[in-house]
Amino acid sequence: MKFRRHVPRSVDWTAWPRKLIGRFARMGRLGPGRRILVWLSGAVAAFVVGYIFAALVLFPAPIFAATIVVPRLLGMAQQDAEQTLTQAGLTVGTADFVAHPEVARGDVVWQDPPPGVAVTRGTPVDISLSGGPQRVPVPDLAGYDAALATQLILAAGLRVGYVDSTQAPVPKGVVVNTRPPAGTTLTPGRGITLVVSVGAPTITVPDLTGLTREDARDMLEQVGLTLGTAMRRTSNAGEPGTVIEQNPAPGTLSAPGTAVDITLARRGS
Repeated sequence: MKFRRHVPRSVDWTAWPRKLIGRFARMGRLGPGRRILVWLSGAVAAFVVGYIFAALVLFPAPIFAATIVVPRLLGMAQQDAEQTLTQAGLTVGTADFVAHPEVARGDVVWQDPPPGVAVTRGTPVDISLSGGPQRVPVPDLAGYDAALATQLILAAGLRVGYVDSTQAPVPKGVVVNTRPPAGTTLTPGRGITLVVSVGAPTITVPDLTGLTREDARDMLEQVGLTLGTAMRRTSNAGEPGTVIEQNPAPGTLSAPGTAVDITLARRGS
């Protein structure tokens, strides 16, 4: 049995151009209608190929871009929300503050697009941060009766924390000022201090030195004052049980009803 040795044939590099020329020659023998149809088919094919190339390589179209599910940012602090968006391949859009009665200041209360929506990479996500509860200004209560001032404070969404007194040239029981002062903005429910007048300082405090506690009370009540706290201190300055100090001091002008504190002597051992 004889074997033929395979001898590679030389490549004919003119075959493909000759075939293409032959096809164009055959097209020349076609009718005008069929030639137009062939040219249109070629043009459509060229357009489709060009669009796919541009969409994939030059200008990636959105339909070919990777989609990302927007993460949930609600309740996060601003820094954590921004970091979460960056890690997910998204960007931070606008960030503004809105009042919120419950969420802590600086935490996210709203986002756009909302969580769970599929978007393209790099899409900006707008967030709104809590500015805390709507703050309430302290009303100006100077000149109001204490009872009416209390009602106005409650109506404003605040409350009376303490009632302090002071001597002032206004009738007794009238509000002189508040702490904090009028115009200060506070969170709802905060307590403020009412400073109420006890009247003008028109009574001279008598000298109680050497009197017993009972005699000191009687003298103060006779002039329109009251006895405050009574403390005892070891001292040889006076007889045991008698006044050795007082506040306010003798001769001080005080308003009616002002309390005078005294210190009584106690004999040492």
